[in-house]
Amino acid sequence: SADQGKPKALTMIKEKYGYKTMVMVGDGATDAQAKPPADAFVGFGGVVARAAVKEKACWFVHDFETMIDIVNKNSN
Repeated sequence: SADQGKPKALTMIKEKYGYKTMVMVGDGATDAQAKPPADAFVGFGGVVARAAVKEKACWFVHDFETMIDIVNKNSN
C-alpha cells in the first residue's frame, strides 16, 4: 500500500457515504496510519505481532473472536 494511501481512501469513503464512525483493522504500519480519519484502529497480531502496530492500536487482538467481543462491548 502507498504511504498515506489508506487515510486518503478512508476519507473518501467517509465523505462519499456520510459515515460518522469508522474503525480500521490491520496488521501493518500503513493500516495504523489510517487513524485518523478512522476513529479507532484495531491492531491484529494473528500471524505476526508487530510492536509498532501494537503501540498505535486502540485495541490489539490475536484472533477474530476477541475482535468481535470488542465491537460488541463498544457498540451503541
